[in-house]
Amino acid sequence: MTFDPFWSIEQLSERFARRELSSVEAVTEFARRISALDGQLHAFCQVDESGALARARAADEARANGTSTSPLLGMPLAVKDIFDQAGHGTHAGSNALNDRFPTRSANAVERLESAGMIAIGRTNMVEFAYGGWGTNPAQGAPCNPWRQDTRVVAGGSSSGSAVAIASGFAPAALGTDTGGSIRTPAAWCGIVGLKTSVGLVGRGGVVPLSPTHDSVGPMTRTVRDAALLLEAMVGADPRDVATWYVPSVRPLAMIEDGVKGLRLGMLHERDLAGVEPDIRMLYDRAIADLTALGAQFHKIALPLSISDYLGRGGEIMSVESYALLSAYVDHPDSLVDPVIAERISRGRDISGPAYYRLLETRRLAQIGFQAAAAGFDAFVTPGSHRSPVPLAEVDESQPPNHFGRLVNYLDLASLAVPVGLTSNGLPAGLQIVVRKFDDALALRIGRALERERGGLFMPAPGLLRNEAKH
Repeated sequence: MTFDPFWSIEQLSERFARRELSSVEAVTEFARRISALDGQLHAFCQVDESGALARARAADEARANGTSTSPLLGMPLAVKDIFDQAGHGTHAGSNALNDRFPTRSANAVERLESAGMIAIGRTNMVEFAYGGWGTNPAQGAPCNPWRQDTRVVAGGSSSGSAVAIASGFAPAALGTDTGGSIRTPAAWCGIVGLKTSVGLVGRGGVVPLSPTHDSVGPMTRTVRDAALLLEAMVGADPRDVATWYVPSVRPLAMIEDGVKGLRLGMLHERDLAGVEPDIRMLYDRAIADLTALGAQFHKIALPLSISDYLGRGGEIMSVESYALLSAYVDHPDSLVDPVIAERISRGRDISGPAYYRLLETRRLAQIGFQAAAAGFDAFVTPGSHRSPVPLAEVDESQPPNHFGRLVNYLDLASLAVPVGLTSNGLPAGLQIVVRKFDDALALRIGRALERERGGLFMPAPGLLRNEAKH
């Protein structure tokens, strides 16, 4: 049998169940591919082939003995370098954390490993997760696999996780999202990424950036795969009080229920200003497809402008990140990149009373949004307002995604799914935004589009597609 590195989790699971493929064989193939291609793409900062093979052998034995029926048993997983993983360094993309070696894994890692997943390696990221373009001058920027000729950014901060999935290095990855850090790379690399509701997935063992905005989520090739990972990750985390009193969420329970009768919002023209024409066309086409499936679309009037959401969320992030990371940026021999240090340092001069006012303004904005969204089940935006650019053309002073930060600021959840290619052959995404703890609804809407189109993920062309067979 020819191994296809772009198989989904469900496709791999079927082959495991039929004994057509073992977990050892799958890990071996993914590791071979990483070795052959990652020198060019730079998705991983650490690869643990020997450890992954040992766990794969245990998974194969559990499957043969019938001691586990988990659909995630033996599935390779890429882990963003912001999650603690016992026995491995957690550096959060920063040289300032080179000496950080945790003895316990993060909650999300523990839960996925308990479900049978196998961490194959740790992925590169923007330093401290504080950036959306996907750059990291000190440790190197992952390269978007959709461009072989030039080094195009992958989006951040979960850049390496997105590249790993899009390049056929692993079927799933863990990411974090504080202002678009799962969804921007998902849109730009043509994969699925879920920004979960704060409190749904525990953040214990994750290097924090902005606790009011930070969330953990899965990155995959299909919507159903994202739901499988989410189902394994939800639940109370003793290290994260936000998870202690959370309603039950069953991601797979209604994932095939379709969108007929749902009332969905689409953006007014003022909120779509600056969206590239090709991305706008793909956004409109996705709305048309969902309408044909029975969804009812109406324009939703966001109470604030997109730029207001960007700015207000950024101020809170600066205060909280400085409170957490000031020791690294204020050190006389600081190893933090100057661009990241400047972002963090913006919080130095914001007083306690000013921070309280920022939080109160956020609370009022959330109330205002809920009033504006009354009568809507969800709303959709482009996955990003623009396409990714070559690394040399990145302007760090400009936001890479107009539509990411508002979700975190308003304490919502959202799913990014691929919806096609621009005329330049680069992926574009659709963002499905839902109320807090309605994550399963976002997956249901994304799954309806995925089913209608016969799948949304496409392997990157050229070298990567040719490497799928050997």
